[in-house]
Amino acid sequence: QVQLVESGGGWVQPGGSLRLSCAASGFTFSSYFMGWVRQAPGKGLGWVSTISDSGGWTSYSESVKGRFTTTRDNAKKTLYLEMNSLKPEDTAVYYCTRGSDTPGGPGTRVTVSS
Repeated sequence: QVQLVESGGGWVQPGGSLRLSCAASGFTFSSYFMGWVRQAPGKGLGWVSTISDSGGWTSYSESVKGRFTTTRDNAKKTLYLEMNSLKPEDTAVYYCTRGSDTPGGPGTRVTVSS
């Protein structure tokens, strides 16, 4: 079955960086667009980014554009989210998604505070 397992979250000070990973299994990873969504405390899911199946196309929400970068390694079946210049408003649980599927993994928590 489809499995997506996120990792790499933690606590970081404003202005810091983190790299999230998402290990995929149970489907042909290289055939799907993938993405990241996040859920801030007390709020609903918010779209962060999308990457094409080949990795040649990406799209980002305005709130993270220029600070976050999504990449993928199809040989390793892994999705990445490089987050720089982190702000307190980036605090959330981050989930990777397959296409337009709802998140199914445990997520990884990112806390940005001083």
